[in-house]
Amino acid sequence: MAGERADRRPTRWHIAVFLAPAVLIYTAVMIIPLFGTLQLSLFSTVDNRQIFVGLKNFATLFGDERWADSFWNALWNNTWFFIVHMVVQNPIGVLLAALLSHPRLRFSAFYRTAIFVPTILSFVIVGFTWKLILSPLWGVAPELLDMIGLKHLFTPWLGKEDYALTTLGLISVWQFVGIPMMLIYAALLSIPEEILEAAECDGITGFSQFWKIQLPLILPAIGIISILTFVGNFNAFDLIYSAQGALAGPNYATDILGTFLYRTFFGFQLQIGDPNMGATIASIMFFIILAGVCLYLFAIQTRLRRYQF
Repeated sequence: MAGERADRRPTRWHIAVFLAPAVLIYTAVMIIPLFGTLQLSLFSTVDNRQIFVGLKNFATLFGDERWADSFWNALWNNTWFFIVHMVVQNPIGVLLAALLSHPRLRFSAFYRTAIFVPTILSFVIVGFTWKLILSPLWGVAPELLDMIGLKHLFTPWLGKEDYALTTLGLISVWQFVGIPMMLIYAALLSIPEEILEAAECDGITGFSQFWKIQLPLILPAIGIISILTFVGNFNAFDLIYSAQGALAGPNYATDILGTFLYRTFFGFQLQIGDPNMGATIASIMFFIILAGVCLYLFAIQTRLRRYQF
């Protein structure tokens, strides 16, 4: 009996004590509002009373012309906003990380800091600043293009339906390219020197070394960056709102799920707020993000593990 008692592991109560504050805060801030939103999406207001309607709000959002056109427009814009980041931001981040990790590059710390600084700026500052820069009336963009003989290329990009969303996507890329750069930079530094030295002994140097040796080893980090980009872009709201307002002009060309949710839930100008339909849109956003995260965790991450060292 004494031996059995000695073999028993002591209860580690301190783990629960240390985790309890974080769990309570996360539950109060995230879990309870999430379930409250999901619950609210299943009700509708009739005569100032909440009536359970099941999935009727979702059917209205997908099928009713008054809602469906705006929803599918916002969803497509959100998807395009994400594509711009994936195609432009992340490859540039990888390229910058590869350049800044070169041992012979001077002032690399200064370059890293300069590229990362925009990520700590407020969305409001970034939105209004770029709106002023690109303004055809008092912006500096026409003059800057004129200095290099390209003024004929200038157009009010934020005022045209065909260019506004892509322009805002590129502004967001400018602001946040420092995040994938730093994550990839850290992943490159974590590669053991023995692997790189072995590659050099085999005659693999320069770009070939990065393409054949380093890139496969940092694929897990690229996967993490991709899913963070997905979650961040389908939660986007601030930049569009600060630059284009709640109506996400021109003519809803920059309307994404976040701004659509804002107008629906709180109301704007002549549109009356509908918390139930707003909660329905928020629930759809949650399910989209959940599906993307699950796809990454169960289908993509398992294949990337073989590249880890």
